[in-house]
Amino acid sequence: MVRCDQNDLEIQTGEELLTEYRFNTNVATHYFCGRCGIYTFHKMRKLPDKYAINTGCIDNIDLSVLRPTLITASQT
Repeated sequence: MVRCDQNDLEIQTGEELLTEYRFNTNVATHYFCGRCGIYTFHKMRKLPDKYAINTGCIDNIDLSVLRPTLITASQT
């Protein structure tokens, strides 16, 4: 998962296939592909101006250049 500002998320294709789901508090909005079920991204509960995006859903991304950061429960 990578984060981005809500204004920076651009869905180029397949938006009509997205299915929305809200867990527990109904605050965070999670999106899945309605065809294959892959978890694509979600609007974050604790950072409502951000999206967390499944990097496997981004075309032409070089995952080897990403620098992961571990976020612990105390940081959320």
